[in-house]
Amino acid sequence: MDVEEIVAYVEKELSGIKEGDDPNPVKVRLLGRKGLFSRLFDNLKDLPPEKRKEIGRRLNLLKAETEKRIDRLQLLFEEEKRKKEEESLKIDKTLPGKVPIVGKKHPITTTFEEIIRIFTSLGFEVTEGPEIELDYYNFEALNIPKDHPARDMQDTFYVKDGVVLRTHTSPVQIRVMESRKPPIRIIAPGAVYRCDLDISHTPMFHQVEGLMVDRNVRFSDLKGVLTLFAREMFGDEVDVRFRPSYFPFTEPSAEMDIRCVICEGKGCRVCKETGWLEILGAGMVHPQVLRNVRYDPEEVSGFAFGMGVERIAMIKFGIDDIRQFYYNDIRFLSQF
Repeated sequence: MDVEEIVAYVEKELSGIKEGDDPNPVKVRLLGRKGLFSRLFDNLKDLPPEKRKEIGRRLNLLKAETEKRIDRLQLLFEEEKRKKEEESLKIDKTLPGKVPIVGKKHPITTTFEEIIRIFTSLGFEVTEGPEIELDYYNFEALNIPKDHPARDMQDTFYVKDGVVLRTHTSPVQIRVMESRKPPIRIIAPGAVYRCDLDISHTPMFHQVEGLMVDRNVRFSDLKGVLTLFAREMFGDEVDVRFRPSYFPFTEPSAEMDIRCVICEGKGCRVCKETGWLEILGAGMVHPQVLRNVRYDPEEVSGFAFGMGVERIAMIKFGIDDIRQFYYNDIRFLSQF
């Protein structure tokens, strides 16, 4: 084992690292687990005892010096690499700036807030209830028994026997009436669920339902409140009409239309050539519903209404496919 030859070999390897080169390959060849120094130290056992000590000492010194030089080269390499990266990241101040994308409120959120603003200004209180609801509150207390055909209209998601994803926010009205005595004036906004999907229906959508119960509440009060709502939402000039309808939990019942805001009543694809757009359903609270919450229908009366928030938003913003609300397409959302 000629130490001088080893020194010369190590020097040749280190000298071969050019400025800016990565020294790691040389480090592996010299100092790695299977590198030069590992093999040399393994071979020491084959030397006579009188030479082993001296050569071992010189190898240790050479190895330590080699580690120091490679560490210095490593630092220089990393510094050079960092400078190149910084150079590549330098900002050219002469280039035109990029305008950041600014988030906006979702049209459903905007519509929700506007509906709530209108009704709270009329003295209605905002209330909430569970989205996973008991069958009793979602159907039976609202005058929809188990064999009632209206259940087929709801396309219900059943969680388990007697438990459903609520199909409307009307159960909130029952819960409030059970816990309070009249007068009551509330709205119940929230998400609801039905097994339906097309350009005008989604499995999850949003509703705002309202309830007013007191002495001598009349259908004319219902018409007045909803007419004011429509004109606040769609403009003072909007025409409204009420058509007879049927809901199990109201009697008499009606659907409310506004003159089509797209064609101004002339007839178009959106209003199906009728000139009118349905926006909500309403009616006087059914006497049986009042009895279910232990109210006396001879002493109090009330009205209730319910509207789909997505439908209001589609009419207000001229959107023809409800599914657009849930695609999260920034091009669509940025219009609002």
